Amino acid sequence: MKKNLIKFIETSELPTKFGHFKVHAFTEIRSNKDHLAITIGNLNETDSILSRIHSQCITGESFFSLRCDCRYQLTESLAQIAKKGCGIIFYLQQEGRGIGLSNKIRAYKLQDDGLDTVEANHHLGFNEDERDYEIVSSMADYLEINTIDLMTNNPKKIDAIKKFGLKVNKRISIKSESNDYNKSYLNTKAKKLGHLM
Repeated sequence: MKKNLIKFIETSELPTKFGHFKVHAFTEIRSNKDHLAITIGNLNETDSILSRIHSQCITGESFFSLRCDCRYQLTESLAQIAKKGCGIIFYLQQEGRGIGLSNKIRAYKLQDDGLDTVEANHHLGFNEDERDYEIVSSMADYLEINTIDLMTNNPKKIDAIKKFGLKVNKRISIKSESNDYNKSYLNTKAKKLGHLM
């Protein structure tokens, strides 16, 4: 376990409409950000754990924004993991691909004015994706998880995870919900960010 990266806080029950989960809270020492691991079933009885690495999206998940597919991917992941009876969602406080909530709204305004999501990030002085997945490896170590089946459309996420020592047995595609407001966003994720939509 990479004790210098995280501090375990507490575990509690998390009953949801999808199933009865447990939620494990961690604080990242270097940033003081809180991250969650949402689990169901006995993680130590399965060789490769069905998993989703999901970055917080307040606009989509709390306010039901149609500009992205984050909420749909989160609920779909919860449903699939509950159906299988064993799995984990690493829920990371990395809003707006790591640029933070206020900068995300600034990026939204630039998108309102015609830029795509990548161009908006660059205009604000950020990379197209500022997220750091090293924390996932530490959380997995704490929960004694070595290998995952990762629900993602983002091959770069797999590469980042492997770099920090967590094994990815296979990638599982996850559907995105398209609407009139996020078509351009989804298209940009495929064309510029390499997502396999």
